[in-house]
Amino acid sequence: MARVWQHPFLNVFRHFKVDEWKRSTKEGDVATVMDKTLKCTVYRIRGSVCASNYIQLPKTSTQSLGLTGRYLYLLFRPLSTKHFVIHLDLSTEDKQVIRVSLSNLFKEFKSTATWLQFPFICEAETSRKGVAPSSARWTCLQLDLHDILLVYLNRRYSHLKSVRLCANLLVRSLYTSDLCFDPAVNVGEARRAKLPVTPMPREMSFPVPKGESWHDHYIHIWFPSGSSAASKPVQKSRSPPDAVFPKHVPQLLPPRLVAFTKSRQDSPSSVVPLLGPTASLGGLLPEDGLSCECSEVSIVGGPSGNSQEPLACMKATDKHAAGNGLQMSVCKLAVGPTAPEDVAKHKSFLPDPVLRLKGVIGLGGHSTKWALWTKDGAAVVYPCHAVIVVLRIDTREQCFFLGHTDKVSALALDGNSSLLASAQARPHSVLRLWDFQTRACLSLFRSPVHTVCSLSFSDSGALLCCVGKDHHGKTMVVAWGTDRVGRGGEAVVLAKVNTDVDIQAFEIAFFNETRMASCGRGSVRLWRLRGGALRSCPVDLGEHHALEFTDLAFGKAQDDCTLYVCSRSGHILEMDHQRMVVRHTRRLLSTHTPSSPLSQKQTFSSGPGVAISSLSVSRAECAVGSEDGCLRLWSLDFSSVLLEAEHEGPISSVCLSPDGLRVLSTTSSGHLGFLDIPSREYSVLMRSHTAPVLALATEYNQGQLATVSQDHTVRVWDLATLQQLYDFVSPKEAPCAVTLHPTQPVLFCGFSRGALRSFSLEAVAALVEHRCHRGAITGLVTSPDGSLLFSACSQGTLAQYHCAATCCRVLRVAANVVCQDARPSANALAVSGDSRLLAFVGPFKHMVTVMDAASLDDLLRVDISALDLASSHVDSAVAVCFSPAPPSHLLVSTSSNKIVVLDATSGHVVRELCGVHPVACPSLALSRDARFLLTAADRAIKVWDYLTQSNPSCQVYIGHSEPVQAVAFTPDQQHLLSVGDAIFLWDILASAERSPPGSAQGSPRAPPTCQAGRNATQPEDAVSGANGLPRQQAPVPSQATPPQLSICAGPSEGGDGTFSVSDEERPSEESYSTTGLCRASGTPMLVQKKACGAGDRTQGAAGGPWGLSMLPHPCGQPSVRDTRRARTQAAARPDSYMHFTARYKASRMAKNVSFPPAGGERLHLKAVVGYNGNGRANVIWRPDTGFFAYTYGCLVVVEDLHSGAQQHWLGHSEEISTLALSHDAQVLASASGRGGAASCCQIRIWDVPGGSCQQLLSHHRTAVQALAFSLDDRLLVTLGDYGDQTLALWNMDTYELISSTRLPEPVHGMAFSPWDAGELACVGQGTLTLWRLQQHGDDVSFQVHREPIPEAVEAGELTSLCYGAVPLLYCGSNAGQVCVWDTSASRCFLAWEADDGEIGVLLCSGSRLVSGSNTRRLRLWAVGAVPELRRKGSGARSRSVFMEHELTLDGAIVSAVFHDSMDMGVVGTTAGTLWYVSWAEGTSTRLISGHRSKVNEVVFSPSESHCATCGDDGSVRVWSLASMELVIQFQVLNQSCLCLAWSPPSCGHPEQQHLAAGYSDGTLRVFSISQISMELKMHPHLTALTAIAFSADGQTILSGDKDGLVAVSRPRTGMTFRVLREHWGAPISTIQSTRKEYGDFGVKGTDLWLAASGDQRVSIWASDWLRDHCELVDWLSFPAPALMKAPDCSPPSLAAFCPWDRALLVCAGLGPHPEVVFYSLCQKQVVERIPLPFSAASLSLSPRACLMAIGSAERVLRLVDCASGAAQDFTGHDDGVQLCRFAPSASLLFTVAHNEILVWEVTDC
Repeated sequence: MARVWQHPFLNVFRHFKVDEWKRSTKEGDVATVMDKTLKCTVYRIRGSVCASNYIQLPKTSTQSLGLTGRYLYLLFRPLSTKHFVIHLDLSTEDKQVIRVSLSNLFKEFKSTATWLQFPFICEAETSRKGVAPSSARWTCLQLDLHDILLVYLNRRYSHLKSVRLCANLLVRSLYTSDLCFDPAVNVGEARRAKLPVTPMPREMSFPVPKGESWHDHYIHIWFPSGSSAASKPVQKSRSPPDAVFPKHVPQLLPPRLVAFTKSRQDSPSSVVPLLGPTASLGGLLPEDGLSCECSEVSIVGGPSGNSQEPLACMKATDKHAAGNGLQMSVCKLAVGPTAPEDVAKHKSFLPDPVLRLKGVIGLGGHSTKWALWTKDGAAVVYPCHAVIVVLRIDTREQCFFLGHTDKVSALALDGNSSLLASAQARPHSVLRLWDFQTRACLSLFRSPVHTVCSLSFSDSGALLCCVGKDHHGKTMVVAWGTDRVGRGGEAVVLAKVNTDVDIQAFEIAFFNETRMASCGRGSVRLWRLRGGALRSCPVDLGEHHALEFTDLAFGKAQDDCTLYVCSRSGHILEMDHQRMVVRHTRRLLSTHTPSSPLSQKQTFSSGPGVAISSLSVSRAECAVGSEDGCLRLWSLDFSSVLLEAEHEGPISSVCLSPDGLRVLSTTSSGHLGFLDIPSREYSVLMRSHTAPVLALATEYNQGQLATVSQDHTVRVWDLATLQQLYDFVSPKEAPCAVTLHPTQPVLFCGFSRGALRSFSLEAVAALVEHRCHRGAITGLVTSPDGSLLFSACSQGTLAQYHCAATCCRVLRVAANVVCQDARPSANALAVSGDSRLLAFVGPFKHMVTVMDAASLDDLLRVDISALDLASSHVDSAVAVCFSPAPPSHLLVSTSSNKIVVLDATSGHVVRELCGVHPVACPSLALSRDARFLLTAADRAIKVWDYLTQSNPSCQVYIGHSEPVQAVAFTPDQQHLLSVGDAIFLWDILASAERSPPGSAQGSPRAPPTCQAGRNATQPEDAVSGANGLPRQQAPVPSQATPPQLSICAGPSEGGDGTFSVSDEERPSEESYSTTGLCRASGTPMLVQKKACGAGDRTQGAAGGPWGLSMLPHPCGQPSVRDTRRARTQAAARPDSYMHFTARYKASRMAKNVSFPPAGGERLHLKAVVGYNGNGRANVIWRPDTGFFAYTYGCLVVVEDLHSGAQQHWLGHSEEISTLALSHDAQVLASASGRGGAASCCQIRIWDVPGGSCQQLLSHHRTAVQALAFSLDDRLLVTLGDYGDQTLALWNMDTYELISSTRLPEPVHGMAFSPWDAGELACVGQGTLTLWRLQQHGDDVSFQVHREPIPEAVEAGELTSLCYGAVPLLYCGSNAGQVCVWDTSASRCFLAWEADDGEIGVLLCSGSRLVSGSNTRRLRLWAVGAVPELRRKGSGARSRSVFMEHELTLDGAIVSAVFHDSMDMGVVGTTAGTLWYVSWAEGTSTRLISGHRSKVNEVVFSPSESHCATCGDDGSVRVWSLASMELVIQFQVLNQSCLCLAWSPPSCGHPEQQHLAAGYSDGTLRVFSISQISMELKMHPHLTALTAIAFSADGQTILSGDKDGLVAVSRPRTGMTFRVLREHWGAPISTIQSTRKEYGDFGVKGTDLWLAASGDQRVSIWASDWLRDHCELVDWLSFPAPALMKAPDCSPPSLAAFCPWDRALLVCAGLGPHPEVVFYSLCQKQVVERIPLPFSAASLSLSPRACLMAIGSAERVLRLVDCASGAAQDFTGHDDGVQLCRFAPSASLLFTVAHNEILVWEVTDC
């Protein structure tokens, strides 16, 4: 009923009494004048500035018109040669306010989430295009408000909120109505002629002279047209085919849509409706991105010869426009629907949008000081250039606020986390208010403040204060009332004031919204809002009046009157804001003074202060961030520092969480993290580049991304977590190009001065440097096969390198072949997919050259400027890119904004894409399936439907605030990357449905044949290529009796639906060929019968990508099974974290190994420290028997959970991937990868009671993904990984391979049915495969059913599965859904959202289900109602399924096993931790943990009660030797701990034990074990510390670094008093100190110590540090090893004092041969040599017996009895033994390989 009063139409001016100006307002030159044409009074609005002269309805922005009419009619006339603007604020049904603006000022259509700008252009014959002509006529502008919102923003129109009509125009009135009127027909004419139209009411109509046409005098613009059925009759009646149009026509462009009117000489029916987007109303806006889809533009010019700039080249004509040569341009928004006739054409480009923003790597942009906590403390909010990011700290998930067009300069969040305010830098003073929960923009407005530098919300969100500079540079403070914003109202300016004082920080008091405080240079002021005015009063600062204050905070207690203010000089002032007095003044002292360069404890006193940039206060603590990079947590009385965290750069801001338990911090170096106060751990949330990113490169095996930036850094990121893995800094020259080796962990980087360097990602070190170039590197690319590397420079030089080995070498250098003075670009060089062709721009900018990649011979040169001879300018090439082969096409981006597709062999033009971007496109990429073309220019990214040959459509995405520098697809083709101001990761939402033209899948095929019967024969042409395509591989003759089975499209005619292949079929030599196969379309079923005769062969059948080749194992093989056969090329690694990927290892097993005789071993493996979180399903636990097993490297560890005793099953030589236990718990199966000379992986079958290996099976080529026993334990199924793609079935009675199936795609998981021994289920990419095994004697038959996931489920890929109650099967997906299948009916009947990430683990027992995912969450679900829901079929809903418990662990869940009751279980994570989970108590207890990264040192306490380890992750861990449990952990962020030393017993009491640790940044830290704290931090070195030792008395620390310097420091004073440079130039590898008698060896001193360096030199010194005496005793120099592949390949220099003879020095790794040398310090000569079969990587001497342990890079540990010379070799590690250390009692020996720590017990036998 509320709309009845507005029907049939409403005169807005009359209803709101515009002439009285009470309910409306006017500004500037607004007057009423008499118009001669209309013969009535109209309003004239004019002025030089449109925004300063206007009529606005209603009067204030907080009010609303509330007009619900669908159509808005505006009767107006533009003033000649002037511009005008019309603003409409429309409210949607979800209370979102959208501004629609129309103006002839706009040059193009623009769209954001809350603003639509339509150009109104009148193309007249005037000098100023766009302004109204002198002959401008009265116009009836008819706007369909409903369709405007629906088509362009996919929102529902609610009502018209406000209107603003700005100069320069004449306005008669404004009307709203739900009726579509025809202005050219009056009521009388409609009645007489009985026209099917709604005539214009008399009040709204224009006067028309009698006998003349309405269109001769006026213009009708109707927008958008054709969008509703109501408008069709009107449209039909107005568009005669003989319409002729005038030369100057007003156009309302979305972006370039044209409206035409009839000229005076035309027939009466004269209006052509405005052309709008043609589509059905179905698309949705991207959740995190903005897009538009461009499909059509014109290519012909108008009568004047001018042509519009096209967006995509298409020849399109219109029956009305073609005759006059007028141009038409149509651009379809991505949210707008497509016309029915276009649906089929663009079906491949669905969904729309095709991209969704998934993650952003970046922080700040305008400033790094804004980072806020949400109210619950679960997430942080921060800006990343133009995007506002909300990051959950537990899952690291990101969501985004999109809408800003430039960098965000300030943020504010209210106390309830309901309203978010943000301001952007340009255009100036634009603010947005957001609904924080829905991420919808509630309001967009401008502030009187020209440049916003600070925002502050009141606790309730009703008041927002803004601080900045006005146009004159004066400080301004503005206060808005925002209490009505969430209810459809606008923000209202309550007060604003200018001030001369400087304001650096401004905050509204949480206890009183009318009171505020500010601080700045020389002032602290208290503010108050009263009576619509802001007033302030300064605080008397006394002697501190000249300080520069940087931040402030109110005390959090309700009765607290304290205001805390900090300054750049280190002062912190406590003020009483009620009395306006300073209570206390404190000053933070500098940590460095000229006399003491070492860090000391912080105090408040006098002296030079530390600049404090930010502070935050809770009820109990005060967090202070300073420019020295330290975050300090003080008690509120500032009596002591509670915690301190050191950062890499100056801190920009700190913020305590609402509960006061976490401190958020940002730094100017782009780091975001938080300090957890209870656990004293610091977590890094985000690292970012501090300058624009120039280039990127991706790597497949490890899922890594490398970027280079103008901040002179090269960074490597983990694509899965978006966390930084490594960074390389080049302060002297900037990196400008980067690429990653496709198969090895090597990064190549080009620099601005011509250097090319390679870095090892495994060793995190530089490998080699080449300087073949004189200019900046502009292009860098590796061949896909990894054999060659190419680089180009700005001087035109091209270099070719051989990079198959780790250290690449230069092959060829060619001068003046590449275009000179080119800018660095990711597409400067391109290599074809087969690594045969190299393409680049050169030798001139208009020339593209194609070379032979191996020989660099010219094959083809194409002159781009000659392709378009009609062009008026010379075209040049900008970027090149190869398409995937076949066919081999070369894509060239040109300066004329085109992309030319050339045949790479002939150079002929295949196709062109015109007007790709408004500017030249410097970056492009093509997906591997050639479905999507990615282009980037300026700040926009476009995704093109490349498979569409004509009229390709595109979608446009924005979000970057600076030009996009590079774009690329990730190796798995599931995401794409764009870099510029930040790094954006986008999800590709489309599924791979189409194949590129010419590919095998997209080419015509013969229909699949399916023959049944024992004598079935397949035509030879079906395999050999009768379809006209060559075979993809040569046929391989079979070696045994391999029946080839295939899935067919359906049953044969007259058959029973089963396809059978028997052993009596005729042979075919093409049994292994997969050429000619096509996709099966029906429900596939398959039966196999076991072959009996060795000479029999089967005939292949036409299958497809889903064809399965079953290969039985030949009889009579030995116990080690090996079924070798031809393989197709390995598939790409799926985007599933549950796929096992072994850690890269360069080591190999030693050949000459001397194993000890049985019973005579001197070492026995006692314990391992850790769990392999890299494995998958590698934990076994049987609660009924207590059997508990897990994997660690190549070991199977069986542990007693009560006593902690361990058994170790040795046999594997490589990392174990997975385990499986038989149902009777008598047999354990383990699988490891292929290594060394082995051609297949190992599968070992273990006898559980005896702990012995019963059988060794070998079949899979790369790795084993999963193992499973059948219900009766008679069968074992082994699943190969994505590189192997085979499924093998084994007989556990005979250990023979029954059959092997070649899978068409990687399978993510499998499981045997718990109720049927013959049923097996597999999950993979979008399908569930059910296998049915039937045995009849020796015959084995299979039935295979593939069931696709229903589209309604939208589960993506199925990644995990488990069986439930009969007949239920639960499957988890990579989208976080759990779907339930009825296996009896082969249908999915239920699905629910179980997680936000990929579900990798599912377990079900009874009515409970456990799910684990890569979001680190473990959840328990009640699924007791699911069997009842199965009976409901498709009508089942998931409301009856609910979550009982949830736990968040320390890594992605990779293994889990639970009790049958599901109350307790053991869970393994990727962090290398095993957790005991109790759902009843809701707790998780750490069972086993270890290092996740490389371990660098092991040291022992003097009493041997504890040991300590350090690693690359920056941690120092202290373990109890009795239980091997972690006791203490010291963590230093962003650094690697490379060396460690435990203080000797002579340094004091046992309770005063200390650890000295050396780090990669050159710092040395001393930790107190008793106090569990860091006591001292020194910086004696500029480079990484590599060795460290205490002196014999413990009063001095000796440390060596990477440059060869040895520093001598005193921990008591923190001073470095001596630096020795004798080893300069080579890293120090060893430092050891021991006690000697005064005068021994003819020198003074009580300490004897040595230093060994990497240049084969050892120095021995005698010292007395208390007397500052140090004297060289001896100097040993050995020749370098004869064969060294690279400097990093040389063995380390090892030296140690002999414990049983102090006069002997033991050395290894020195000299040309691998040997151990005994050198006598008394005789000054070598007295003994012990040869070694391998180079020593580590060395340790037993303190008690004459034993020596030597670790090798060949994974062997050798124990040598120095008295007898006997040697024993031991294995147990799956990598080189980099470390071995005897305990002080000599009873234990620790060995380390990467992160694996093994503890050996030393015996006397």
